[in-house]
Amino acid sequence: MSELPNRSSGDSATTVQISPPDIVRRRVTAWGGVRAEVIEFIKRDQFEYKFHAPHHLLIMSERTSRDDGETLVDGLPISTARDFGRKLILVPAGHELRGWQKPGAPTRVTYFYIDPHGTLLGSEGRLADVDLRPRLFFFDSDLWETTAKLKAQAEHQVIGQRTYAEALCVVLVHELVRVNSGAAGGNHLRRGGLAGWQKRQVRDYIEEHLDDNNISLAKLAGLTRLSPFHFARAFKQSFQLPPRRYLTLRRIERAKELLGQPDLSVTRIGVNVGFGDTSSFSAAFRRETGVTPTDFRRVLV
Repeated sequence: MSELPNRSSGDSATTVQISPPDIVRRRVTAWGGVRAEVIEFIKRDQFEYKFHAPHHLLIMSERTSRDDGETLVDGLPISTARDFGRKLILVPAGHELRGWQKPGAPTRVTYFYIDPHGTLLGSEGRLADVDLRPRLFFFDSDLWETTAKLKAQAEHQVIGQRTYAEALCVVLVHELVRVNSGAAGGNHLRRGGLAGWQKRQVRDYIEEHLDDNNISLAKLAGLTRLSPFHFARAFKQSFQLPPRRYLTLRRIERAKELLGQPDLSVTRIGVNVGFGDTSSFSAAFRRETGVTPTDFRRVLV
């Protein structure tokens, strides 16, 4: 398939439409103002999807990759990204999401449908009064943690914890407003380390660019508006590791997750986590874990 399916005029379905529909199982849980839909793909067939509704949609992609496909959100360029595990998509109410993909690995995704007219913002007003901007394949650590907690509540539905889930929904909406406004907190160093906004900025950038083998100290320092020298010192104070060491460990942790996908070769995984060749990936993996990627995968099987 070489192009996206044509837009369906007036489509106001309240859930993400997946075609063919028999390739997924859906589990829906609703709290005040938020509905979570945990999607399990039971077939690895090529599929199309679309969404256009008066609700905001936040998509949490835990483990997702495709051999081919396209994704379009109104107001943003078409994306042909192949690997977007641990990524989020925000589709504001009234915007359209559509696309197609040929899965490259088992897919785990959760949809959060959010009522713009709900009262989750409390005295600060309604989400409908906030001009949410569409975002495609982004990562924010605080928002991700909140969605992960809500997904766990949707999957297990522990009796007596509904109040906790509803509180998480309030946090979720406030996190969306923060991400939308680009709020970054204070701009000073804390006890010689990075300020909160600086730490979040660097951490999120690293998570989004683990496949980039050219992440430089100068680039990371630029995100925090510090010189490379002062940044390296502040980073170590905040993360208890030098920047390069932290980056390597995050790449190895991501590699461990991908090694659980038998369809991905060790070479492909190395590239996906930012190593230029298999030998450097294997050497770094063994140095940090004591075993080679292949041996680690054997334990998982």
